[in-house]
Amino acid sequence: MEVEPGKLPPPPGLIASLTAGFEAVANHIAVITLPLLLDLFLWFGPRLRIQNFLEGWFALSLSNPLLQAPSLPDLAAQQQGVSAFAERFNLLMILRTYPVGASSLLGGFDSPLETPLGTPLAFDVGTVLDIFGWGLALALLGLWLGALYFYWVSGVALQMKRTGGLGTILQTSSRAVVQSLFWWLVALVVGLPLFTALALLQTLNPFLGQIAILGLSFFAIWIILPVFFSPHGIYTYQQTTFGAIMTSLRMVRFTLPTSALFIILAFLISKGLDILWRTPPENTWLLLVGIVGHAFISTAVLASSFIYYSNVNAWLKAVFEQLKTRKVSSAGI
Repeated sequence: MEVEPGKLPPPPGLIASLTAGFEAVANHIAVITLPLLLDLFLWFGPRLRIQNFLEGWFALSLSNPLLQAPSLPDLAAQQQGVSAFAERFNLLMILRTYPVGASSLLGGFDSPLETPLGTPLAFDVGTVLDIFGWGLALALLGLWLGALYFYWVSGVALQMKRTGGLGTILQTSSRAVVQSLFWWLVALVVGLPLFTALALLQTLNPFLGQIAILGLSFFAIWIILPVFFSPHGIYTYQQTTFGAIMTSLRMVRFTLPTSALFIILAFLISKGLDILWRTPPENTWLLLVGIVGHAFISTAVLASSFIYYSNVNAWLKAVFEQLKTRKVSSAGI
């Protein structure tokens, strides 16, 4: 980044980064393949349900006398809600992993029941051990697919010529998987006690429970923002798992308003258009348009984030070099 002597370089533009990301994906359209295939699999592939487990758990919970108190909502309505949720829940949606993962339009808790080709096959996973085993296997598979997806998108976005071959791909992907597992562990250690306390508070005082949930949401955003770009350092600079986290913390620390605005814009573009993509009925071919549109937009937003991350860190480097030069010049005078 070249600038006039004595002047600090201008910060990277948000719109320019987003535009560059969309152009990169448009010029390398094959990069949307993985999210496209994932949604097609979740649409036409078999369903892995836990309906018997959920309905059995609900029936068992009815034996608790506390749930039969007149002040509680109608139990029949609750049972209908549980059945509706269990019918649409597809355990295969775990293939859509976070923070590294292939994006998915259909990877939520309301998987389609019908397709243009009819009703897909459905298999029920009955026991807790089976559910845990399937969930763990699918999560690990999703992480590896997502790590490869990030590797592909980052290379396209930053126009990187990687020459390391399969070894480099596996090393980089392994670091991304380890980092994701680290965040899962943090979420489990921190989140489990918090959610248990929230559930207890919600039971004792629903009003205070809602306030606590709102406060926890803001706290979660405040925690996530500084580490949002932690996977990017692994792919952009081949950093270690924790080295990439430190780079993300440093970057957001010096560019918090701009980086926060970029994350908000990326979220609004991606999730806002998802409402449009899910408009067609699930049993018509029009949904295919939404699946393709989602794959393109979500991949373009991801590519934009890599471009923004690279530009901001180059800008910070140039700024620090300018400030260091000024300090040395001042000391010499």
